[in-house]
Amino acid sequence: MLPNTGRLAGCTIFITGASRGIGKAIALKAAKDGANIVIAAKTTHPHPKLPGTIYTAAEEIEAVGGKALPCIVDVRDEQQISDAVEKAVEKFGGIDILVNNASAISLTNTLETPTKRMDLMMSVNTRGTYLASKACIPYLKKSKVAHILNLSPPLNLNPVWFKQHCAYTIAKYGMSMCVLGMAEEFKGEIAVNALWPKTAIHTAAMDMLGGSGIESQCRKVDIIADAAYAIFKKPKNFTGNFVIDENILKEEGIKNFDAYAIKPGHPLLPDFFLDEYPEPITKKMESTGAVPEFKEEKPQPQPKPRLGAVEETFRIVKDSLSDDVVKATQGIYLFELSGEDGGTWFLDLKSKGGNVGYGEPSDQADVVMSMSTDDFVKMFS
Repeated sequence: MLPNTGRLAGCTIFITGASRGIGKAIALKAAKDGANIVIAAKTTHPHPKLPGTIYTAAEEIEAVGGKALPCIVDVRDEQQISDAVEKAVEKFGGIDILVNNASAISLTNTLETPTKRMDLMMSVNTRGTYLASKACIPYLKKSKVAHILNLSPPLNLNPVWFKQHCAYTIAKYGMSMCVLGMAEEFKGEIAVNALWPKTAIHTAAMDMLGGSGIESQCRKVDIIADAAYAIFKKPKNFTGNFVIDENILKEEGIKNFDAYAIKPGHPLLPDFFLDEYPEPITKKMESTGAVPEFKEEKPQPQPKPRLGAVEETFRIVKDSLSDDVVKATQGIYLFELSGEDGGTWFLDLKSKGGNVGYGEPSDQADVVMSMSTDDFVKMFS
């Protein structure tokens, strides 16, 4: 983990959606430096499924050495944003960093997305980010730190990221387009960047989306907090970047990412919008029954491949199997590989001693991954 240097001491950070999850993790990381945190979120009473309120978050922030200002803010309401910004400036004297973290998600296709849900995503993600930025910019311009950080993905126009959840993608990319435009508009005055995780992050929202057992394939929120902290340390000319958490932390000198894993050594679920492995996360969501709209045609069986890189990779994996690995994982993985040496392969980390092989596993797979043989070999290497 990155050491705290006290570099953000006295800085005022306005964070939307900071009552729980990623927003709260970023707040706590900065609070350890002695930062002032404006908790701009709408949860004032405990939610039956989602832990944390703006007041419990404030207590945690102050317990680690920060100062907190809990503000009731629904980012769809421009007046509530303005009021919170005014209170922040009155209490702390200005705003140095804005984190646009509040987000709404619905992984539904066009016909399955009610207008009300589409409006919610557009209003929270794109419009909320735009309005919060607009309200904070006059004060950010006066700051020596001056950062806007949007929790949004790289702008990737691969249709695979649109075809099953078009409304969500448009709303999320709206946040990223704010980065693209505002970085150029305020160049030299304010650094405007996006941050996105390489893998799924374990939050209450992920539990609801991915179903039980999803956490073992996720990383902790700490990785996003550490990556955000690394961005805040950068000068104003570090702007217009679409940062991936793991990449910036590698630049910071971190080599071992096991500390961020919920279950070190367990395969991780790639996040949306990154082209390395576009299918696995959609397959996982389908397997939990969360989003049946993701259903795709099953690839036709392919002829048994000749001995090649895939078979060699599975041989190495088989040699490294142990009862401890099986006990820690308890999952069966099916790989549908395209390209040279492709075909259907399985990795059984549930049965005693574990097993690998060509074809279908004896029991139903927990996770199905579709990728090219090149990507498969890269992933396991």
